[in-house]
Amino acid sequence: MYRVADALIALKPRTVQFSGGEPLLVKGLFPVAERIAQAGIAVILYTSGWLLDERMVPDILRVFSQVNVSVDGTTAKVHDTVRSKPGAFQRAMKALGLLNDAVREQRQRGERGLNFGIDCVVVRSNFHQLEEFCTAIAPRFPEMRFLTMGAAVPSGLANRPGFADHELLTDDQLWLLGSQGFTRYLQTLAPSSVRVTTLDGLVLQMHPDHIASGRALRSLMHVEPDGAVRGMPIYEGTVGNLLEEPPQVLWERALARHLDPFLAETLRPVRTMKEWAKAARRIDLHYGSPQDRARIFLRQNYRPRPSEPGVLGKLRPGPAPGWTPKPTHATAH
Repeated sequence: MYRVADALIALKPRTVQFSGGEPLLVKGLFPVAERIAQAGIAVILYTSGWLLDERMVPDILRVFSQVNVSVDGTTAKVHDTVRSKPGAFQRAMKALGLLNDAVREQRQRGERGLNFGIDCVVVRSNFHQLEEFCTAIAPRFPEMRFLTMGAAVPSGLANRPGFADHELLTDDQLWLLGSQGFTRYLQTLAPSSVRVTTLDGLVLQMHPDHIASGRALRSLMHVEPDGAVRGMPIYEGTVGNLLEEPPQVLWERALARHLDPFLAETLRPVRTMKEWAKAARRIDLHYGSPQDRARIFLRQNYRPRPSEPGVLGKLRPGPAPGWTPKPTHATAH
């Protein structure tokens, strides 16, 4: 892990983000993260909060500059169902409470407090609760500074046919989540100290039009726990390993994959979420290793849960500044 950390340090990135899975499961996480932080690089933690307890708080405050706690529902019923883990909502709320108390104490001592907030992956099952994140959850933690709500993208288990049909956002929902007017509306509902951000996830798609316009997120290197570097963050397929080759070589190889004609031909006709999910499966099988492909073929189709009624109808945009109705025949791009 130290060798992987040193390879990342050599690239001189602005930030290094530890995500998962659950990073707090990893023994030795804090010394590795501290090694990166001591090199002057901001280190960010993404956690479900399941394992976060009082004993970890001092290390978190010392090492990380930002903590994102994953919350995928404003109630235990929705959150625990989305994450398929009973008790997850209670654990996440406890983690947020511990961070809130710790940051309040930092501020009272005149110190700069840890930047922490909520990261929500938006699917159909929790879309109707986006307002409640702003009105019911955010006010519970006065020291919280951000609320990020980003659409689930067709990556990993989320690109199974059943999941795309029943849980990935509809094209209308995706458009709404990516609109500036809707973000401003949600911001009016949240405490003024909390910055609300909504993301449609299309920056990760690597559509050739987005690459040409500069919209695609090409400044992110995704590193697996064993040092393998993915060619693209949300798709299968690696370009080498940090333990075996210079990091700059792998970075340039990943950038080259973004311009691969196969990728452009596969994504160019994509205009809807279902089309994106279908293209993602083709991309995974093309770039994935034999082990990746075997794992994909073993996946079972997703079985949908009872749907929530009237998702779009339950949202009340009202007179928020900058709100505009959806244009006719708008595409996902």
